[in-house]
Amino acid sequence: MLEQICQLARKAGDAIMAVYDGEQPLDARQKQDDSPVTAADIAAHNVIKQGLAALDPQTPMLSEEDPQSWSERQGWNRYWLVDPLDGTKEFLRRNGEFTVNIALIEDGKPVLGVVYVPVTGVMYSAAEGKAWKEEKGERKQIHVQEAHPPLVVVSRSHYANDQELQDYLTQLGEHQTVSVGSSLKFCLVAEGEAQLYPRFGPTNIWDTGAGHAVAIAAGAVVKDWTGQTLLYTPKESFLNPGFRVSLF
Repeated sequence: MLEQICQLARKAGDAIMAVYDGEQPLDARQKQDDSPVTAADIAAHNVIKQGLAALDPQTPMLSEEDPQSWSERQGWNRYWLVDPLDGTKEFLRRNGEFTVNIALIEDGKPVLGVVYVPVTGVMYSAAEGKAWKEEKGERKQIHVQEAHPPLVVVSRSHYANDQELQDYLTQLGEHQTVSVGSSLKFCLVAEGEAQLYPRFGPTNIWDTGAGHAVAIAAGAVVKDWTGQTLLYTPKESFLNPGFRVSLF
């Protein structure tokens, strides 16, 4: 099913690019939580919703643009977790660092994941313990890699205002830092370009599910700051605890 999910992500990416390139109106507005949403988010959501309904009608979908109530979700042990356009702020800044995220969750774990970058056409995917990167028609398996000093990847949108993160980096020792938007941070660790992604600020489960799947399939470890594996078992809140993506 992985290739079909990749095709669906590409189709959602085409819908996003129609807005990004000005073929469709932007229609940007603020949601109740002050996060931005655009016509591109909604268009990609609709593409994915229709595609998953046709591909896997028995499995429910949780999307950022259609977050079901707790009473609906509490019994789920298998579901699709979707962020149709991860990095809407980066989309509005027109820096290309936004992604389509689709993950399959089983028993709280992301067992399949796709992260697609519409601007570049780069596709990260993972299933059955293996992760791949497809670029310009060439697909290769990816793995984490050590480097000295390590490259630490941080959020482009949140780094400047995250004192806890800055304190952590001060204590980390020798390292280099790069700021990147969206779930690309998971993917940079997965492909060996970066070695650590620490996160203290808030994220929702749809921000992380697909990237998490890619990272662990490539050999990374994704744990919260108490050392527990980051899980997606349904709970009333959509918020994740803080976490780190690392090699060990």
